[in-house]
Amino acid sequence: MTCPRFTRMKVTGLAVILMSLMPPLLSAAADFAFTFFRGNGEAGVYLALSDDGMNWREVNGGRPILVPQVGGKLARDPSVCRGPDGRYHMVWTSSWKDDGFGLAHSKDLLNWSEQEYIPVNRDEPGARNTWAPEIFYDNASRQFLVIWSTTINGRFPETQDSGDNNHRIYAATTPDFKTWAPKRLFYDGGFNVIDAFLFHKDGRYGMVVKDETLRPQPQKNLHVVWSTGDVTGPWDAAEPAFTDNTVSWAEGPAVIRVKDRWLVYYDMYNKGGYGAVATEDFKHFSPVKVTLPQGIRHGTVFEVDVETAQRLLAAE
Repeated sequence: MTCPRFTRMKVTGLAVILMSLMPPLLSAAADFAFTFFRGNGEAGVYLALSDDGMNWREVNGGRPILVPQVGGKLARDPSVCRGPDGRYHMVWTSSWKDDGFGLAHSKDLLNWSEQEYIPVNRDEPGARNTWAPEIFYDNASRQFLVIWSTTINGRFPETQDSGDNNHRIYAATTPDFKTWAPKRLFYDGGFNVIDAFLFHKDGRYGMVVKDETLRPQPQKNLHVVWSTGDVTGPWDAAEPAFTDNTVSWAEGPAVIRVKDRWLVYYDMYNKGGYGAVATEDFKHFSPVKVTLPQGIRHGTVFEVDVETAQRLLAAE
């Protein structure tokens, strides 16, 4: 039986209301993925997709794509990059006090290899932690580089009273995840620093870092630093902060190029939210409005291929 016209109009109006409450739809050719965690990282790593780098929809039915099994069995600060073999490689903080980080590999971001624990600080009895590992594939050296933050007791006494910890950035490289070069100091800008994120722009290596200084005055801002050489530095002095700690303290930056500009996402952790700014030159930044899943914490944005995106969308 044909429905009366007024009934169809009511249904249509209701559909519009319901659609407005749904997460943004994605095309099958989504270009970007965002790995993140919630809470303390005990549940695992979650994933969102976007086809414009600004509006995100959680996939896999809101379930974790990886549940932590190694170290302290947390999965905080997940970082992913895609290697030349087409596989995705993830590292993460496995505990507040572990001497290493977690590692796993995947072809589709849903099915992961057996998790490994990489004890990069085991030779440092004074190391307090291994925080926020970030993985970066360097085409020039054909190696994977993992950088992270660690406080080592007695090191850098000039900033030992600057906070609850006294971090610097360390690094280790590997061509194949089977052999690792010994860790080394990667970045010391003269301040307590965490959450470094590497990127490559116009033939230069850049890095966004967080000034973790708490005393005598909190900094808690993000800065850009540039290498005067290759991916290993040396690094110029940090440029002025591009976040405002009077609005929120910032950490966990993630950098991605979207068309003719770059976006920097960051965790507004003392406000319980997330922010993003756009830039073309990493000197001038402007806030941008983004749509993100609820409860998102310190993650990484990266590009995905169309086939992977289609599989993830089908896994709803």
